Amino acid sequence: MKEYPRHPVNRAMVVLRYKQPYIDWVKTAGPFPLELTLEEANDDGDAFLIPAYDSHIDPVETTEDAVKWVEKRWRMFFEHILMSWIEDESAWPKKRTLKMFREWFALEYKSMIWDMGVEPLMVEEFAEVLEDDLDGILPDEGTLLH
Repeated sequence: MKEYPRHPVNRAMVVLRYKQPYIDWVKTAGPFPLELTLEEANDDGDAFLIPAYDSHIDPVETTEDAVKWVEKRWRMFFEHILMSWIEDESAWPKKRTLKMFREWFALEYKSMIWDMGVEPLMVEEFAEVLEDDLDGILPDEGTLLH
């Protein structure tokens, strides 16, 4: 196979990068103190595919649009990230706000996503919440997309 992009994916992407206040919290929030730097924490992380500019529902065309799209769903993103580091919800900050979300995370936006893999793209079901919000829109678990 030739080494060039196979095709664009009809999504944009956001990555939430940690800021120092989040790292300061996560280092002491769990049962054992963590030795973790901001650079180490941001070395890897989740990337979220979001609607692209041509989406029929909530199209995202610019970084400003992406910020608005994410901030409309800030609680879900906040809880997802907290859970990925500290599973004990009782250890989470009690008063989470959009202001705190903005202080703890920076958003990186990419408008063009290319599929470079050779395997068929698949969607795996992982959250019942998504099923409720997107009932009838998401394909079944493990559905091949191309």
